[in-house]
Amino acid sequence: MDMNKFAKDLLQQALHLESDITLFDNSTPLLGNLAELDSIGVVNVITLIEEQLGCIIEDDEINAEVFETLGSLVDFIQSKQCS
Repeated sequence: MDMNKFAKDLLQQALHLESDITLFDNSTPLLGNLAELDSIGVVNVITLIEEQLGCIIEDDEINAEVFETLGSLVDFIQSKQCS
């Protein structure tokens, strides 16, 4: 599975983004760059990760560093992959 594409698709779906994020790379900032990524947006992204990967994400696992860049979000998603 292409984790960058997976993360971008999650962001598009969870945040209902109208802008094109296909050009985002791992260093692209998310927090402060996407107005839609507010507290509700974070909850929506986390919920989709849980639903699509079949994982439970604990509250203490979520912090601003996870959503700092696309790369940090991809790293987090990779760490949560369940089989």
